[in-house]
Amino acid sequence: MAPERHRSPSGATAAGRPRPRLDQPQPRRTRLLPEWDAEAFGRLSEQIARFLGTGRFIVWMTVVISIWLVWNIAAPRYLRFDPYPFIFLTLMLSLQASYAAPLILLSQNRQSDRDRVNLEQDRRQNERSIADTEYLTREIATLRAGLGEVATRDWMRSELQDFVKDLEERRRPDGPAVFPAERTRGRDVDDR
Repeated sequence: MAPERHRSPSGATAAGRPRPRLDQPQPRRTRLLPEWDAEAFGRLSEQIARFLGTGRFIVWMTVVISIWLVWNIAAPRYLRFDPYPFIFLTLMLSLQASYAAPLILLSQNRQSDRDRVNLEQDRRQNERSIADTEYLTREIATLRAGLGEVATRDWMRSELQDFVKDLEERRRPDGPAVFPAERTRGRDVDDR
C-alpha cells in the first residue's frame, strides 16, 4: 500500500506542489492593458463614422477652420496661437484624419458582419420557402391525380344520360325487353 500524503488546508500536497481545486473558479489574472467592451466601442465608432459622413460635420469643420484661419490672420500678433504656415492646424487635421480612418474601417467591418448574418438568414429563409413550395407542388399534384379518379358531376351526368338512352332503347316495342322475365320455379341455389 502506498504511503498516504498529508494535505495542507490550502490544497498543497506533502511534496510541496499546490494542486488546483477543480470545484472553485481560478482567481482572475491581472492584466497590463485596460479592458473594454468591444460591442460598446463598436457602437460608438459607428456613431462617430455616421457623423463624419454627414453634411453637418463638413459644415462644422468648415466653420471651425474658417474661424481658426481668420483668428490667426486678423487677430493681434500676441493673440495668435498658430501663425501663417498654420502648422498646428495641419497637425490637428492630420490627427482627426488618423482617428477617422480606423473608426470608419471598424464601422465598415461591423456592417459587413451584419450583412453576412443577414445574408445567411435570407439564405435559410429562401431554402425554407423553396422546400415549402416543393411540398405544396407535390401536394397539388397528388390532389390532381386523386381528382382524376373521382367521379365528377359532368362524368356522372354523361353516364346517367347514356344509361337513360340505353333504357329508352330497351323500352321500345321493337327493341329487346328492359327486364327479362323472372323465373317462377322455386328457390335458386344461391338464395340461401
